Amino acid sequence: MPILRSQQQAELLTLLLLHPATEYSLTELSEKLNVPLTTVQREVNRFLEVGLITERRAGRTREVSANPKSRYARPLTELLTLAFGPHIVIAEEFSDIQATGVAIYGSWAARYNGVPGPAPADVDVLIVGDPSRPDIYDAADRAEQRVGFPVNVTVSSPGRWAGASDALIQQIQSAPLIWITGPPDGSEA
Repeated sequence: MPILRSQQQAELLTLLLLHPATEYSLTELSEKLNVPLTTVQREVNRFLEVGLITERRAGRTREVSANPKSRYARPLTELLTLAFGPHIVIAEEFSDIQATGVAIYGSWAARYNGVPGPAPADVDVLIVGDPSRPDIYDAADRAEQRVGFPVNVTVSSPGRWAGASDALIQQIQSAPLIWITGPPDGSEA
């Protein structure tokens, strides 16, 4: 969704707003988001100017966090959660799932990667491995509550994923994927 100046700006603001009680140093933000430190500094200064975030100094380190008192915090958090937050939410909610790979595919992954099309109505999650089904469904339910739209899970064995012998796996592999953990073969697919 082209609502912010850049993907990097959106990712930074999403991370801060989805974790309002967490303070991050600028270096932590740069490393976590794989964004140049100078870009983080520039965006943080812009967010501070308009009161979206707060800053605390610890020696020479700048610690920043979301400003929940900003009148824009709640509506921006909702919007960013829908447009940019599912991969963060999926990573958090599926972190305890024992799998060789977890990815987002489908319309949300496509829009996130800049493929034009209608706004996603759900988030499709791929699990490669053989984790506990109740754990998967619990994680999906928690994620669904946080992102505000359905989270659909597809489970594939590592052999099925590697063999790509069925149409669904071939379709998933040929479309944009956002790997949360994995990919299962160690590549950057």
